[in-house]
Amino acid sequence: MLEIGPGRGAITVPLLEAGATLDVIEFDRDLVPALHELAARMDGRLRVHQGDALEADICAIAAGTRLRVVGNLPYNISTPLIFRLLEQRDCIVDMHFMLQKEVVDRMVCPPGSRDYGRLSVMVQYHCEARRLFTIGPGAFSPPPKVDSAFVRLVPRERSAVHPPVDDAVFAAIVRAAFAQRRKTLRNALQGLLDADDFAAAGVDSRQRAEQLGLEEFGALARQRKVKSEQ
Repeated sequence: MLEIGPGRGAITVPLLEAGATLDVIEFDRDLVPALHELAARMDGRLRVHQGDALEADICAIAAGTRLRVVGNLPYNISTPLIFRLLEQRDCIVDMHFMLQKEVVDRMVCPPGSRDYGRLSVMVQYHCEARRLFTIGPGAFSPPPKVDSAFVRLVPRERSAVHPPVDDAVFAAIVRAAFAQRRKTLRNALQGLLDADDFAAAGVDSRQRAEQLGLEEFGALARQRKVKSEQ
């Protein structure tokens, strides 16, 4: 297993007591000595890495295996960290994270919701995402002013769209579509797709990005790939 942001070990210790073998990534240098002291008592079952999880090479830590990733993720890095982990999903079995509830809402919401955006699409494209439960402020000391939620992300074995599309092209289409989400797709994707491309994809260019599901984004990505190869 890999824990991101172990802090003082509130999750780390119970996982070790349950028999887990853990790598942990901790950014705060002041917390690392105590984690090393804990590791010294764990007969090699705890390995401590000091550094920024946003820059970590998860596959190097996995060393040919696949990891189960856990953590209580801070709000300020949660979204870029999720994107970073999605890039390394081939080395990950599953991910279980505690996050601010609004971030989890964005991950799991369907098209048409005001919370639906680039994070929603990319998480759902690469993973089966499920909110497991909500955690109130009373579970923390001191209690925060927001609710948290626990989410499970399982990287997909098969593509979420059929037929499969180029991941990089899909990501580029989604990024451009949501870059100015008030714009229609015709305007947001200007320069990437034209009227004939939308027609070939079967997507109404008058819609906005938040109205499209994975298959529709896949159709646009497929058409963009064809266009780029012409």
